[in-house]
Amino acid sequence: MSAERVLIAMSGGVDSSVAAARLCAQGYDVVGVTLHLWDYPDDGSVKSRCCAPEDVHDARRVADLLGIPHYAFDRRELFQREVVAPFVESYLEGETPSPCVRCNRGVKIRELFQLADRLSAARVATGHYARVLANGTNFELHRGRDHGKDQSYFLHMLGQDALSRLIFPLGDSDKPEIRAEALRLDLPGAQKGESQELCFVPTGRYDAFVAERAPERVRPGPIVDEQGQRVGEHDGVFRFTLGQRKNLGVALGQRAYVVGVDAETATVTLGSVDSLSSSSAELCEVALAADVSLPLRCEVQVRYRGRPTPAEVRRVGEALHVFFDEPQRAVVKGQFAVFFQGDRVLGGGMIRAASRAPRVEGAAPLAESLA
Repeated sequence: MSAERVLIAMSGGVDSSVAAARLCAQGYDVVGVTLHLWDYPDDGSVKSRCCAPEDVHDARRVADLLGIPHYAFDRRELFQREVVAPFVESYLEGETPSPCVRCNRGVKIRELFQLADRLSAARVATGHYARVLANGTNFELHRGRDHGKDQSYFLHMLGQDALSRLIFPLGDSDKPEIRAEALRLDLPGAQKGESQELCFVPTGRYDAFVAERAPERVRPGPIVDEQGQRVGEHDGVFRFTLGQRKNLGVALGQRAYVVGVDAETATVTLGSVDSLSSSSAELCEVALAADVSLPLRCEVQVRYRGRPTPAEVRRVGEALHVFFDEPQRAVVKGQFAVFFQGDRVLGGGMIRAASRAPRVEGAAPLAESLA
């Protein structure tokens, strides 16, 4: 009987290389695929990157060592349309986007399944730190065992069709184990470092990236305090995000945070940390696990590195809302609120608006309550 064919996404990095090696060791008929998504300058200014032509070369070297076929596909136009353009637009609208969610949903996962069908692969595998567990006839998405590397937040939208075919070979491992395995197998790129920034903004200067791509929409405006008094000027709301307290361009004589970004009036509002407290959030672009019903008691994570917090998710009118048991700091428009029960992912949605929590006299400052 022939082995089951699995298509593995290969970025040329350590994680996907070890994932491919593990699949080979498990006896699958493995086919490697690299999606070329982005280009970088050739001046050597970018040291850590992914999804570029050099990564295609590195992935092919790994495939050659493993003795598996490897294919590369140009998806730069799709990536620009589905990820980069919405990223720029979101910042210009005063939001703080989560492009890795859009990339997984609109580019990587979708394209991998289409390519798997073309290459007659029954399954699809990636190097994500996440797990798929079968519960009867239902497939559940769970956090990776290494919570420090867990990437299930970015995959919360996956439905049953996708989960039933996905394999995450690294889901039960931690990063040091993966690095050691790559070195033991002498995989090309085993010593590669990890980028801590977005693949298409490796410098971390999101403001410069947005300004370069939409110079005609760069619009100056006022910086005001919570009483509406002008305290400074800025040269674009995309340079600010809710909760920011550094590089504000003004000094108020006390610690100040960005508590409001209004793209329509080009106004940035500064205030105290307590003004960042939200009691609820309205969501859009919602995806729920197949067996989830509302109202839902769960833990909600409002940013990738955020701490899950108890909440209730329920429908109000036509929209889904999250009601937090305790006020949460910097619930930011454009980020995703993802629902968990323990390690299981139950779905999530993009934050469209947040409701400020009322001040409670005598309560500890928010900064203390979050420490």
